[in-house]
Amino acid sequence: MRFFTALIILCSLSLISGCANNTEKPLNERFVPVQKDRSSLSQFGKSDFDRLADVEIRENTESLKQLAIKLYKRNPAELKKSTSDDIPKMIDWIFEGQAQHKNLFESLQNKQGKEAIFLAFNPEFTGDRVLAFTVGLNTMLLKAHGYKNAFYLTDSLDPQALYNLARNFEIAAWKISNARQPNGALFLISNEMNTEERNLSFEREFGKMIGRTDLYAITLAEKSERLISRSLQNLASALFLPI
Repeated sequence: MRFFTALIILCSLSLISGCANNTEKPLNERFVPVQKDRSSLSQFGKSDFDRLADVEIRENTESLKQLAIKLYKRNPAELKKSTSDDIPKMIDWIFEGQAQHKNLFESLQNKQGKEAIFLAFNPEFTGDRVLAFTVGLNTMLLKAHGYKNAFYLTDSLDPQALYNLARNFEIAAWKISNARQPNGALFLISNEMNTEERNLSFEREFGKMIGRTDLYAITLAEKSERLISRSLQNLASALFLPI
């Protein structure tokens, strides 16, 4: 029963925060996330918590894709540093081409996780900051899930790693909105609030990711009777937590 309550809350988070910004898709195109293979034989090897993990990582990956698309649209000069292709092809290469590049990019010095994110906000870095930021977050997400995107009865996830991932999402959201170059300009343009424009879509997308991950971490900790060490940090000086 707890699983179904958690799943309803998780789906509601995706729906509510998604509907808050209806400039990308008409309202009638948004739907509650479901497993594409929910009637297949593979589902017999899954527990309720495995199915919840499938939903959580899939929806968080979709949110990362949306963040990358938004960042490239608002920072077109970054895309040109990586490719002459359009944004959809670049996003497809980052996420669907992982079997080929394994999230190792020479232009990022093969950095992943927090090191790739630090690179995105390094004044001396001249490469694609959107790529660095996206790869950093995506590899954090993958590591917290044991580098898997489908889960079965034999799999085990660490609720502490998932909790730490949610905190790292919070830190990354703060950095992208506040980290500035020596000349005072933001490294990457994201949220916009002024008399002419109000764009908080980045903040909402991060909110969805944090909510999903926190919910699953707490639900998993309760199921496994494991305690989560909660960390209180000042975002301005916070360090990324280990995963």
